[in-house]
Amino acid sequence: MKHYYSTVDNVVMTHSDMEYKDTGRKVRVHFERPNGSEFDFAEGNIPSFEFDKSYGFNQNELLQLQRYLRNNSFLIWEYAQKGGGEKCLRS
Repeated sequence: MKHYYSTVDNVVMTHSDMEYKDTGRKVRVHFERPNGSEFDFAEGNIPSFEFDKSYGFNQNELLQLQRYLRNNSFLIWEYAQKGGGEKCLRS
């Protein structure tokens, strides 16, 4: 399930619930912005902070998104463990 986290400079960031894999825990993240009739996107995960899919974002923009992820990872991680920020804010 995707949970809304933020919109900054017309880029929307969402995240998954906490995923438990054989390799450990992770949270999938998705950045998206409108680009005419389509969308630019970047997908990756925390804790690696690496993007495994992207379209439309240049290298400098991907580095900025990566920095944003690192700076917000504590909250995103916490929200993902609890099923999304909406639930955390209501508690």
